[in-house]
Amino acid sequence: MNRVLPAVRLRVPTHEDAVVWHRIFDDPDVMEFQGGRAAELSVYEELTARQRRHDAELGFCLWTVLDDAGRVIGFTGAQPWERDWGPAGEIEIGWRLGREHWGKGYVTAAARQTLERMRAAGVPGVVAMVDARNSRSVAVTRRLGMRLAETFTTPASQRAGHCYRLDLQSADAA
Repeated sequence: MNRVLPAVRLRVPTHEDAVVWHRIFDDPDVMEFQGGRAAELSVYEELTARQRRHDAELGFCLWTVLDDAGRVIGFTGAQPWERDWGPAGEIEIGWRLGREHWGKGYVTAAARQTLERMRAAGVPGVVAMVDARNSRSVAVTRRLGMRLAETFTTPASQRAGHCYRLDLQSADAA
């Protein structure tokens, strides 16, 4: 289905965005594949601060997603994979939206902007690490043209996960 995607805007997260992220992610459905519940506010404060550093140092980060009315609805973007398992040293794209914004094309629209920004920054390729049961995120990876590259077991949850890859420099990576 080729539907028109909604207008979204990406911006570097502000300190205030931590409060909004904490509120809109405080939903068991949103956090189902991220441990089941929202983190403490201090975790989101540290996350937004780290993303501001990533943007200043790398030119990319997990950006705050704003809808056409300028409301914060979640985040999408990219950051280095920093765990000692999985695609160590690679650039991971990711996303998370408040529940009320699911199924409307916001993630796909924002993730496509992320890929454009990553290409412009000269990043050769990206990965997306997705819980194998997360059919919504798996569908987004497909809409982005990503391909399943590896199946793994996450150390903390012992759940099956997928590593999707996308080459950003090839002629057909559009």
